[in-house]
Amino acid sequence: MTNIWQQYLTLEILNKRNANTMAQYLGIVFVEITDTTLNATMPVDRRTHQPLGIMNGGASCVLAETVASAGANFCVDQTIHYCVGLDINTNHIRSVREGLVTAIAEPIHLGGSTQVWGIKIYDPDKRLVSISRLTLAVLSRKH
Repeated sequence: MTNIWQQYLTLEILNKRNANTMAQYLGIVFVEITDTTLNATMPVDRRTHQPLGIMNGGASCVLAETVASAGANFCVDQTIHYCVGLDINTNHIRSVREGLVTAIAEPIHLGGSTQVWGIKIYDPDKRLVSISRLTLAVLSRKH
């Protein structure tokens, strides 16, 4: 697959986009852009723990949707379109108590009205923590 990005894209742009959002509060940081994927990290700490001291499944979903949604929006001409989540499905494979998890988001389908992205989250030892699928609507901006 060739480069999928329709807009100029840098890590600085992606990370500035998260200012004053849940992603910033949870410590999500974009760390890599390839021709077809976006990667971001998130610390597993008191902000992302559930009462048993492991990463909350909802935090996995926030990380997955943050990375894939950003990717989706840079695969369209943002002057006329934007993308929003329709459905997210996450399977939790293993728990994480601490450290930095990494999400890798890659498109499965880049259509004119919908996009589907696959997101894998790994623990610091590169073991699979969860796998998600995010479906997004591609909407037209009103001018």
